[in-house]
Amino acid sequence: MNRTEIIEQVRIALSSVLNKELTELDESTRLFDDLALDSTSVIELLMGLEDSIGLEIDPDDLEPEAFGTVGTLTDYVADSLAKVSA
Repeated sequence: MNRTEIIEQVRIALSSVLNKELTELDESTRLFDDLALDSTSVIELLMGLEDSIGLEIDPDDLEPEAFGTVGTLTDYVADSLAKVSA
């Protein structure tokens, strides 16, 4: 899965969690400040990504920095997928 596909899956998951269509979303969009995510919505987002792309999340690997922006979350997802396929 390439970066563009991951960003699209993140957008779909965010739209689902927030119950609104997100058409304007780029890698600098801040998850908490711009989209008003909270800790509960982060869990829902991760569960959605687990279901949609087969992401396996190790809670020990979760770092707050991964949830700064769409770009940092995309990096986390790409790294997690790379570990699974390695």
